[in-house]
Amino acid sequence: MAWGLANSEQPFLWVIRPNLVCGSEWIELLPKDFKEAIREKRLHCEMGTKKEVLAHPTIGGFWSHYGWNSTLESICEGVPMICQPCFGDQKVNVMYVSHVWKMGLELENELEREEVAKAVRRLMVTAKGMKMRQQTIELKKVECCMKKGGSSYNSLIKLEQHILSY
Repeated sequence: MAWGLANSEQPFLWVIRPNLVCGSEWIELLPKDFKEAIREKRLHCEMGTKKEVLAHPTIGGFWSHYGWNSTLESICEGVPMICQPCFGDQKVNVMYVSHVWKMGLELENELEREEVAKAVRRLMVTAKGMKMRQQTIELKKVECCMKKGGSSYNSLIKLEQHILSY
């Protein structure tokens, strides 16, 4: 994963959750030559809030396992996706993201450095990646349905009133 990001030749922000790997505080498990190779070109940081990161205007893509929360957060911020599902609803979500909504791509093979680099470049610099970005921005417009007065908001209020009427 690390060398694939570096080899993509695209700038990246890698948010690494502290203590995610047993026996690891933060980034000390990354190869030392990797850290040297990206020192001036890339940025990694400790865990921030996903919403803050995705909302930043310089974020061009989001690589995740794609549970439903990650999918919605990415859609609400208009950020196209690289999907790597593990289990459960993630595989169904990725099918929608990549094949139905066409706003992301799935990493289907093993995490080989060239596969990762190719996926990052495809999302960030190809015409297909630009189409995914536009599709994500279009779907983000659905967000207005969830705000007060929107159709989804109103439907939820009606459901709540219906349930409470019993």
